[in-house]
Amino acid sequence: MEKLIIAIDGPSGVGKSTLGKRLARHLGYLYIDSGALYRAVALNALDENVSLDDHFELARIARQSNIRLEGDPDDMRVYLDSRDVTREIRLPETSHASSVVAAVAPVRETVVDKLREMSRAGGVVMDGRDVGTKIFPHAEVKIFLTASPDIRAHRRFEEDRVRGRDASFDEIKTELEERDLRDSTREATPLVKARDATLIDTSRMDADAVFERVLEIVLARG
Repeated sequence: MEKLIIAIDGPSGVGKSTLGKRLARHLGYLYIDSGALYRAVALNALDENVSLDDHFELARIARQSNIRLEGDPDDMRVYLDSRDVTREIRLPETSHASSVVAAVAPVRETVVDKLREMSRAGGVVMDGRDVGTKIFPHAEVKIFLTASPDIRAHRRFEEDRVRGRDASFDEIKTELEERDLRDSTREATPLVKARDATLIDTSRMDADAVFERVLEIVLARG
């Protein structure tokens, strides 16, 4: 089977990472969470006390950040230089900062270059918000996941509770709405469905159903 590049895009809470990890494991592909790189850049900026309004410094940090992804899809570790930051990049402060940092055009250009370098051998499943439109516009398989706002907020609420975060459903829903607005209105590669992507609404689908649907698409292409 040809080594494909599979691009999975969509907003938060639609099941991108769950699908991406499972596909990569099933196909024996490399799994890349593109958002992890933006989170790592944001963490680096926070560590250096750089203002999130200082685009020049954020771009510098993005260029200088040595980010590595290691491990299998179910235990992917994120390293910033030689430091394991897998847990730190998921903290609420870093999550918020990453959505701001990701809207900075020079940062996105640098991260896109890093992601393409990681994927140059093919056989990759990557999820994010502009994988099929910007990072890999010629990806062999493009999927765009969506779901209703309440379903997405409920999923994120459950995920955060498992991680030990004490936040209400309404707080999380508001955060998702704010993130959606930033992602869809940013100047640098806003969140949009690629014209040739398959749209899948996961609101009433469990993870198994989503996986089976997308696997059919992948096998038909390969």
